[in-house]
Parts: sequence; structure tokens; C-alpha cells
Amino acid sequence: MSVDARTVAKVAHLARIAVTPEEAERLEGELNSIFGLVDELAKVDVSGVEPMTSAVSAGLRMRVDVITDGGIADKVLANAPLSEDGYFLVPKVVE
Repeated sequence: MSVDARTVAKVAHLARIAVTPEEAERLEGELNSIFGLVDELAKVDVSGVEPMTSAVSAGLRMRVDVITDGGIADKVLANAPLSEDGYFLVPKVVE
């Protein structure tokens, strides 16, 4: 893939970046270099390579999945403007 000055100007406009013609020339070369590297990577045969999410193999620590009520209802309800019998009281919003 090759980028010309017109494409650089269009991308700069879409990104809302002010680019002078001198900067556009420099960016044209940089973008073409980047796309050249991407083209090289596309040529690599990865048919036998398993996909991975990290370069280091690591497992997640698992915790016991136990349902609890938290045991701090009184502390939570202390922040409520109104509460009654362990529940938040809210004004009626539907008539």
C-alpha cells in the first residue's frame, strides 16, 4: 500500500490535525514505511502458530465462588438519606 500527499491531507483533515505541506511530505514517508512493515508481517507464515494473548504464559488466580451478603448492611445504610428495616427508602416516581 502506498500513501500520497493527498491521502495524508485527507487523513489529517479527518483527524482534525493541522498539517503543513512540509509536514505532509515527512508524514507521507513515515506512513509508507509503516505500511511497508505491515506488508512484510502479512507475508509471514503463521499457519502452525497458536494465538496468544500474552508473551508470558500465566494463569489467573481463582477465588472460591461463595455467595455472601457482605455483612456490612449497617455501614451501607448509614449513607442512605432514608432507610427502614434494612432497606433504602426512595420516593415514589411512578403514579
